[in-house]
Amino acid sequence: MDIPVTVRQAGVGDAAEMARINVRSWRETYRGVMGDHVLDDPDLPSVRERFWTTILSDERYGANRVAVAERGSEMIGIAMAGPPQSSESQWGTHLYVLYVVAAEHGTGAGAALLAAVVGPDDSAALWVADPNPRAQAFYRKHGFVADGMETVDDGVREIRMVCLL
Repeated sequence: MDIPVTVRQAGVGDAAEMARINVRSWRETYRGVMGDHVLDDPDLPSVRERFWTTILSDERYGANRVAVAERGSEMIGIAMAGPPQSSESQWGTHLYVLYVVAAEHGTGAGAALLAAVVGPDDSAALWVADPNPRAQAFYRKHGFVADGMETVDDGVREIRMVCLL
C-alpha cells in the first residue's frame, strides 16, 4: 500500500532538507536549460540552505506561505508563495517556488503544495522556465495562462503565467 503524501507548513528546521530538494529538483528539471556552472556549483546546496533559513526566520518574509510535501518521513517537494514584490501587481499572490522531485511528478504532490500556498480565491502569478512543457501544462491545468510577459534571467528564458479571478 502506498504511503500518502502529506503537506505541512515549513519551519526553520526544514531549511537543510528544503535546500536538498531545491537543488535536486533544479538538477533534474533544468539540465540543459540552466547553465551547468550553476547546477554543478559545489556551493549551491549551502547557498540554497542559507536562502531557506532566511525565508523561514526573517520577519521580512513573514507574510509568505511556505510548505513542504512528504511521503512518510521523506521530503519530496517544496513551495512558497507570498505578496508580489511590486505594489502595482494585478494579483494578490506570487508563487515563487514549487518543486517536486522527478520521481514524484504526477502523484498529486505538486497540486497539494500549490493548494497549500495559493488559496482557491487568490489571484496569482508565477514565472516558469521556457521551455518547461511539463510545468507549464501543470499550471494551465490549475487555471494559469501565459500573459505574454517574458524575461531572461541568467540565460534562462521565463514566461509569466497568471490566474486572475
